[in-house]
Amino acid sequence: MNFIAPDRIETESVRIRAAARAVSRLAAERAEALDRTGAFPAGDIIDCHEAGLLAAPLPVALGGSGLDAPAMAPILRDVLTELGRGNLALGRLYEGHVNALSLILRYAAEPVLRRLVDDIQAGHLFGVWNTQPQIGGLDLDPHGTGTLAGAKSFASGAGSVTRPLVTARRPDGRQQMLVVSLDPGTRADLSSWRAHGMRASASGVLDFTGLPVAAQAAVGAADDYFREPHFSAGAWRFTAVQLGGIEAVFDSLRAHLVATGRGGDPHQAARLGEAAIAVETARLFVGRAADLASDPDADPERVIAYVNLTRLAVERAGLDVIERAQRSVGLAGFLEPHPLERQIRDLATYLRQPGPDRALTHAAAHVLAAPHTADALWRNPGAEDASDLRPGRAA
Repeated sequence: MNFIAPDRIETESVRIRAAARAVSRLAAERAEALDRTGAFPAGDIIDCHEAGLLAAPLPVALGGSGLDAPAMAPILRDVLTELGRGNLALGRLYEGHVNALSLILRYAAEPVLRRLVDDIQAGHLFGVWNTQPQIGGLDLDPHGTGTLAGAKSFASGAGSVTRPLVTARRPDGRQQMLVVSLDPGTRADLSSWRAHGMRASASGVLDFTGLPVAAQAAVGAADDYFREPHFSAGAWRFTAVQLGGIEAVFDSLRAHLVATGRGGDPHQAARLGEAAIAVETARLFVGRAADLASDPDADPERVIAYVNLTRLAVERAGLDVIERAQRSVGLAGFLEPHPLERQIRDLATYLRQPGPDRALTHAAAHVLAAPHTADALWRNPGAEDASDLRPGRAA
């Protein structure tokens, strides 16, 4: 277990948050140039490594900062938001790295973990690649050759993530997590990544055909990747990155109004106030989702439902802030080099996510079936009393 002593939390909190702020500032300065060329943010990843952020999720005993520990969830939330504020592409890549390490720490056998810790400390970038092309997918040793066959699509960091955690179909049809070793710049096809935004995330197709499977590549048992509540609840992390992008758009809107002297106009002030409400709504949802997802006593179904609501609440907040910013700034915000031009493209792209309708209706089903009144929907049973139950229901 990734446990961190209480007296260590405060020390690590200050250090990690300061490191994330420093990396974020440099990332923000590079973001425009990376967007124009669609180049991978290699310098930002190096900064993350040198600042200790790549190894930070590891337990302290393994040379990390314990950032994956439940008690560190508020700090992880701030780090993800900070990096997303600097550059959403960097935030997306770092969140994938954190997701991969979280799965490894939870499911990997000790020999596998020891091997991968060396790679983490050496600065390898990890990621989680689960999306399959419409036809085919990735198969594990389909002909008994000891190799992989097939591809992954929408693989963020393709060509630069050198230790991806992938799901591969076993001969029995179940999915097996593997961490494979890749050389930089190999097997990646980015020709289809002509994206509206998030261009620097370098999301493409990665062909694994013929790649040998290492003896200690497997992480966990079959279908562990989909084990709940971690599979669904972990989505809170990408909403924290999205929150950073929302805050960046809001800050650019506010700076524009100050610079142009238009903030006193009542219509502009109203839009800015509405945007501020949306930002804070997203922040409150993300914070509560992080707390619930890291609470070992929380009901798993409650956690999944709340994180699903958070996904949609953050999406709605982001779209609201985008609309207010575009209305307030006008055509200038659609033109380079105004910062909103890229920030809005990146945020609008990253707000797209798999299965939003399913996430919303799943959460609604939980709410419909819950025996509690609105004030007690998201509290642990120990914090509730008989007055929380609907009239007519037994305690």
